[in-house]
Formats: sequence, structure tokens, C-alpha cells
Amino acid sequence: MGVTQSLGLPHGKGSFPVSCTDVMVGQTQKGLFFRLFYPCLPCDRAEQPIWIPRYEYYCGLADYMNMNRKWCAPLLSVTFGSCRVPVSWDAPFRPSGHKYPLIIFSHGLGAFRTVYSAICIEMASRGFLVMALEHRDHSASATYFCKLEPEAPDFPESQVQEEWLAYRGVPKDQKEFRFRNPQLHQRANECIRGLKFIRSINGGKAATNLLRTDFDLSALKDNVDLTKVAVMGHSFGGATAILALVKEAQFKCAVALDAWMFPLENSLYPKVTKPVLFVNTEEFQTEESVAKMKKIATTSNESKIITILGTVHQSQTDFTFLAGNLVNRVFKTRGTIDPYEGLDLTNQAALAFLQKHLQLKEDFDKWDNLLEGVGDFIVLDSPLQKSSL
Repeated sequence: MGVTQSLGLPHGKGSFPVSCTDVMVGQTQKGLFFRLFYPCLPCDRAEQPIWIPRYEYYCGLADYMNMNRKWCAPLLSVTFGSCRVPVSWDAPFRPSGHKYPLIIFSHGLGAFRTVYSAICIEMASRGFLVMALEHRDHSASATYFCKLEPEAPDFPESQVQEEWLAYRGVPKDQKEFRFRNPQLHQRANECIRGLKFIRSINGGKAATNLLRTDFDLSALKDNVDLTKVAVMGHSFGGATAILALVKEAQFKCAVALDAWMFPLENSLYPKVTKPVLFVNTEEFQTEESVAKMKKIATTSNESKIITILGTVHQSQTDFTFLAGNLVNRVFKTRGTIDPYEGLDLTNQAALAFLQKHLQLKEDFDKWDNLLEGVGDFIVLDSPLQKSSL
């Protein structure tokens, strides 16, 4: 064979060591659940978190793929169970002389908070705080919230109950848009709630993390630059980022990775006046979808559409690195481009764009040419036939 079975997640290329922690706040579905990636103090022999943290996610992935849980979940567990994320777990937060800009990241359909670890690690290594949400609109392959037993107001841990939310496909009697558009609005509202939560923590408000971690949320106080906030996402999350950008004034720009444009209502397009970077893969987009992106690019002249050649839809997820040859052949998790090179181009274009629109004083402008479609494996707009708007 000669080809590596799986490649392993890349380490961040920036100057900051990276850690992550999980945070769950609120005892209802309307709370928040996210993984926070952040610059940390150097940590010797720190524990690395497991990539897929619970068996329930394997069952959910089986459901999402319409496979039988009985054989598919154990197979996925054997395939991915030993994969770890190359960061420290719960390491001490690195206070900064300057405050950290914030990215809120929205996952795609059937994904969850850890599936984009490679991108989140890279952004955190470059000096961003990254909140990777786990959405509770039934678009995650699985997720859960913790609720307190009514007779246990004093919060003894034994009384906290997990309630799992399963992935839900489009009901047979419903039009897909009518099902997906409300989910999209729920997801965008969760992004906005995430921003409000960070705003309150940054302002010194105490919060209780229902998950037992060593990370002290109060370390973020006065360390977040709330004038420099972006929203980012993949596929369904790309559409979520665009909607959140319209709904929340504090989001300055959006990075939409291979956005699934279908669930966005047509009346929204004229309202997208802030910059959006569309980073498309070569194999996923349709003419209709690209035409919608071009509508946004005409309303917001700072918006850009680029395509990375040799990539597939999964090239912007961790699966591109962690799926072995068999899984890759069945599910097309890799394109023809080297996965590391493909993700580098995605990250570098995003960093150049974020530097410009968040007014960062970094050296990410060295990748500005990618935003003009200049470079190997990258083109402006889309290689699809030009569609009429």
C-alpha cells in the first residue's frame, strides 16, 4: 500500500502553545456547550484530550450516516478511539499584554465541537480565543445538556442528569428548507449567546461550568478584545456564520468554509453588508450555491470567494487527517491535494482576511495574495461554470 493509514492532527504553527477545555453553562437546552481553545502557558507532560470524547458521538455518527449503530458505532470507535488532539488539556491560561481577539466557530451537519480541532488549534496558536460551539438544534450527530433534579437545589454533583439530543433528519412530510431554516436561526442565536457569555466573563461576571474541569473561567476577565470578534463555520456552520454576522453588530466579519447556502432565506442577502470570506472546496459547491455567494459579494465589496483545488468537503474537517485508507475511500475524506497543504491554505487565507477586517497588528498579511486567488492550488471565485445571478 505504501500510504499512511491515518496522518494525525497537525500542531499549531503559530507562536503560542495551545490548550483547550470544555464548558457547559445553564441547565436547559437553552444554555451553552462549547470547547474553548486558548493560548496557554507552556506545560510539560500535559494530558492530550481524546478527539471523540464520548461513545454516544459514535452512535450519532452512525445515525447521521444512516448506518446500523450495532456494527457502525463499534467500528468507528475502533477506528478513531485512540486519536488525540495535539494540545494540552486544561492548562493555565496565558494572560496577554494585549487582549485576545475572539472567533466563534459553528460546526457542520452531523458534526460536533471537536471535529474542527485542526483549524481551532491553528487559530489559537496565532493568538485567538476560539469558542467551538456544539449546537443543540438536532444538527449535531449527538450532544447533551445537564439538568438539575428539582429536589437538589444545592447542586450536589450526583444530582446532575445528562439529557442527550440525537441527530434529526428532515421528516418525510416536510420540505427541507422549512426544516433547516429554523435550525439555522437557532444556531446563529447560539453563536450570539456564546459572544454574550464571553462578554460577561470578560467583564468579571462569575459563571458555573457544569463540567468538572480545572480551567478557571475568571482567567478570561479583561483578556478578550471584544472589538475584534469574528464568526466562522463549515458547511451548515458556514451559513450559520453568515446569518450570525447579520444578526449581531459585534461580529465584524465571517469566514464561511464550504458554506451550505441552501438554508439561508433570500431576503437575507441584501442585509449581508459586512465582509465574508468564502473558502470553497473543489467538489462540493453547486452553481446555485455559488450564485448566492456572488450575491453577497456584490452587496459587500470586501467579501471574497476563493476555491482550493484538489479538495473535497471533508478537507476542512479533522476527518481528512484521521480517517484511514478504507474510510477515506468509502467516505471521500481526502482530495488529491496533500491534506496538510490544503488546510494550511484554508487557515492562511482566513488569517489574512481576519487581520484585515479585525485590524490585527500581526504578519498575516503575508498571505494576502491567497485572497486574490494567487498561488498554487487556489483560484478566485469558483471553477464551476459562471452562473447567472
